[in-house]
Amino acid sequence: MKLILLRAALVFVFLAKLFMVQAEEGMLIPSLIAAFESDMKAKGMKLTAADIYSVNHTSIKDAILQFGGGCTAELVSNQGLLLTNHHCGYGQIQSHSSLEHDYLKNGFWAKNKADELTNPGLTAMRIVRIDDVTKDVLMGASSKSDQTVIAANIKKLCAAAVVGTHYEAEIKAFNYGNDYYLMLKEVFLDVRFVGTPPNSIGKFGGDTDNWVWPRHTGDFSVFRIYVGKDNKPAAYSPENVPYSPLHYLPISFQNRQEGDFTMVYGFPGQTEQHVVSAYLKFIIEKERPARIHMRDLSLAVIDEGMKKSDLTRIQYSAKQASIANAWKKWIGQIEGLKNLQAVQLKLDEEKAYKELALTKPEWKKYAEVVDQLNALVEKDQHIEFKYAMGAEYFSYGPEYFKLVRGMEDLVSNYAKYAANGELAKVIEKMKTSAEGFFKNYDKDVDWKIFNDLTKAYFDDTEQWKEIMKEVKYSVATEWFVQYVKNIGTQIYETSIFTSQERYLAFLDGFNEKSLKKLNKDVGYTHFYTYFQPFRNETVPAYRTFQTSVNNLMQVYVEGKYAMYPNEKHWPDANSTLRITYGQLEGSAPTDGMRYTEHTTLDGIIAKYNTGNPDFDLLPRMIELHAAKNYGPYAQGDELWVCFTGSNHTTGGNSGSPVLDKNGYLMGLNFDRSWESTMSDYLFDPNRCRNIVVDIRYVLWVMDIYSDAKHLVDEMTLMKE
Repeated sequence: MKLILLRAALVFVFLAKLFMVQAEEGMLIPSLIAAFESDMKAKGMKLTAADIYSVNHTSIKDAILQFGGGCTAELVSNQGLLLTNHHCGYGQIQSHSSLEHDYLKNGFWAKNKADELTNPGLTAMRIVRIDDVTKDVLMGASSKSDQTVIAANIKKLCAAAVVGTHYEAEIKAFNYGNDYYLMLKEVFLDVRFVGTPPNSIGKFGGDTDNWVWPRHTGDFSVFRIYVGKDNKPAAYSPENVPYSPLHYLPISFQNRQEGDFTMVYGFPGQTEQHVVSAYLKFIIEKERPARIHMRDLSLAVIDEGMKKSDLTRIQYSAKQASIANAWKKWIGQIEGLKNLQAVQLKLDEEKAYKELALTKPEWKKYAEVVDQLNALVEKDQHIEFKYAMGAEYFSYGPEYFKLVRGMEDLVSNYAKYAANGELAKVIEKMKTSAEGFFKNYDKDVDWKIFNDLTKAYFDDTEQWKEIMKEVKYSVATEWFVQYVKNIGTQIYETSIFTSQERYLAFLDGFNEKSLKKLNKDVGYTHFYTYFQPFRNETVPAYRTFQTSVNNLMQVYVEGKYAMYPNEKHWPDANSTLRITYGQLEGSAPTDGMRYTEHTTLDGIIAKYNTGNPDFDLLPRMIELHAAKNYGPYAQGDELWVCFTGSNHTTGGNSGSPVLDKNGYLMGLNFDRSWESTMSDYLFDPNRCRNIVVDIRYVLWVMDIYSDAKHLVDEMTLMKE
């Protein structure tokens, strides 16, 4: 009876989700936002759809930019001033830091535009327009899976879209290829670093607080876009001038209260709301735990090194943050999916889907595709697992691997470069790149990571077989540990890739004989012995598996649109511009627990008093709090630091503006709560909350804490 009641409850939850419109769920395409305008206004919005997105006149979309290809940023002044998260700008902050100029520890604020720092390779991208080109992309295709015709059509449409402009065009598939949209983009090439608070504000809470609530992190950094004198994107030049934007966001200085309308506008990275039960089970029970273990090992080494040395702390701060962010998210994701009994919910959803599909002959293919998908995942999930482990080892494992990969072009094209006189130029470029690499490299840290992750990566039957075939020894854990230790010693004491001196000397004398020398280098041979089969066998097998899954998912999602025409549908996030709306509100994620909707500066001091090093503060914060020096940025007698909203967000939404009912900037989205991390797969409106740093706290840090009021003065503050 208990089992029957449990299943009935699960079915009820699924049906409630299916037939009730949840305004908080979904990442909506801006060009289609008019369809949701009435619902948004019912939640309190005062804007029109055209205020949010328009191609005929300026709109809020013109102030929203993709930052560095992976985060979101927003324009907040008529001089191209750009806000994003501290963790989004962390790579630039770290690259400008040194023992002499420790911007990570002490912060940085350019006192004038001449002091703003350049960032080679950093871009900011604005969406000019979004067009539905589904019919044109599929024209002449024998099916939605006819990639030859589809690719040719996409190439032709993109070329036509940019004729006579300085724009770029990209067409992306939505809903697994059931729909296609063209993004016309303006890409800015000169983005300069303006300011950052110290880590004690921008990373306050560290890994202890990451992905949890209550939160007190001042997660912001400041940049500025520069352009040519024609106000168009241009590569860096001292002659460039600050960008004059089509639109920038006014700052919301009104008091907030629970229930206020909130809208997030940004570039969410990836969600997978449609995955089937077998795949979700694989993620929960095998793939995520194995990747978490790999990162447990590398983080333990990095954290130990950073505690022992200020230089190592500076070198590895950005790397540690990058590795740790997904690591902790995955831990929460597994816990949340288990708590919601997500696999059982998927099974019930699939059962209801199949039963409905069998009610009409033309829907028969939809009934069949569910079983086909689950069978395919059961059969070939080992391929994805092997790919995921390879990605962890080769991309997030020993760093010297990156230097080896960087040698590929020279090795492959040596004869061509030597013949056309380009060899010296190529080698000089590699030397410059190597300087940046070794500036942030600690051999001892990398050595320990190599030892731990190599043992973990090859702790798999298939990988053991490969090693044993090569070295002709019987399988024995003790032997393998010694083997890794020995090979590691050779790599880190003799390889050209683990010493700046050896590497530069090798490049200095590079000639035809050097190619043979490479094949004797133990670091080079270790990498390619195992990377080549990964690249040549595992990666193609994974792509084939993904193509098969996507072709079936295309039918599965098509069935949802066909059979549930009145349901609110939205395409998975794919790093394109999206809108999500909800309210400023707290939550009650578990029985007996209630999260309030905002935190204050008092909470920062309370955490500091615990003595946890993740809550360390510089003296100025303590002094300002003691004096209650909140300037004009307080609400009543409190200085709000962060708040939560019921907006559906994911990675890529970092730095996204959170807008109020008037389209004014309330804060910067930077995280989700621990209970929300599973929302990439399953969104629960009762517990999923995005975390936002209040813009008033951001400006307080600039003005009162950092004496950078000149930046606040650039902005338009809306006090009524």
